[in-house]
Order: sequence, then structure tokens, then C-alpha cells
Amino acid sequence: MTQTDQPEIYVSTDVETDGPIPGPHSMLSMGCAAYLPDKTLVSTFSVNLETLPGATGHPRTMAWWETQQEAWAAHRQNCVPPEKGMAECVAWLNALPGLPVFVGIPVTFDFLFVQWYLFKFTHSSPFRHSGIDLRTLGMALTNSNWQSTTKERLPRRWWDPLPHTHVALDDALEQGAVFCNMLAELKQMHKKLGTR
Repeated sequence: MTQTDQPEIYVSTDVETDGPIPGPHSMLSMGCAAYLPDKTLVSTFSVNLETLPGATGHPRTMAWWETQQEAWAAHRQNCVPPEKGMAECVAWLNALPGLPVFVGIPVTFDFLFVQWYLFKFTHSSPFRHSGIDLRTLGMALTNSNWQSTTKERLPRRWWDPLPHTHVALDDALEQGAVFCNMLAELKQMHKKLGTR
């Protein structure tokens, strides 16, 4: 079976970090929720990571974490070396029953950290260069601009009653459900227009 024949598995991914870019700063935690287009949850993965040697927390990010003590504590439990955590991530992604497609909000932030860590510690990425941004999809669905598609401004009809805790897996599950709801609405729009 070629890659184009495989079903797409949408891997909603959330990362928690101690700064804006990888290398000088570290990814603290990664949570992934793999969904089928119909919002069937296929599998989840999460890991807490040790910080990078020589890296430090960015002052602004660390000041924000001071306001999120419960989530910070959750990310600092059972931490593993990045090379172990990312190898486990690759094994999980490769075991999914389809082609993993990265989903994030904003995809530019989470994908940056995940790709850097995957290539740094495993020398490859099952995601290749795939990445779907919920904010961009929101612009298309609402015919609005970028500033109108922050998490707070996305239409409430897309949100399931799931918690947003700043714990990576919780937030990945939440945004994955949002993506599937947006995808369903997009398909309905095309069905009405007769383009699908």
C-alpha cells in the first residue's frame, strides 16, 4: 500500500515548553491524540521530558508557569531523557493504522518543537512535512482574518465539553475534537455546494 492509499490519521498534538524555540529552551511535555475524520479516537501518547543540557527557561515563559503551578507539577513528573521519549513517540506514530498528519493550534509553534526533537533525537519524522493549522482552517470556514481565529474567538459550536488544563494530552484531546468538528462542517459546506 502506498502512502496515498493509506487512511489519514489526524494527530492532534500539544507541547508544553519553557521558552519560544527549541535548543536554547526545552520541550517539557508532549501529548498526542490520534483521530479519524469522524472523531473516533484511535490512540493517545504522552510523555514528560527532561530538559536539554545547557538549556534554560525563558524569563517570560517561566513567569507564566508561575501562574500554572498544577500544570507545571504535572509536566515535571516521571520525566524521561528526550532520546527515549522521542523514540517512543516514533514507535507509537509508526504503529498507527494510517498516515499520521500533524494537527496543531498554532501549528507553527508545536510543529517546530516536535520536528526539531524528532530529527535531533531520532534523525527522522513520521510526520514528514505534514501540518494542519486550526487557525488557518478557521479563517477558511468563517471567511475571517487571522486575528479572528484565536482559541478564544473560534466559534463555540466547534468545542466539545473537554477540559483545557495546559496538560499536554488534555489539550491535544480538546483541540483534536475541535478539528474533527471543523472538518465535519467543511464537508457539509461542500456537500451543500455540490463540490464533493
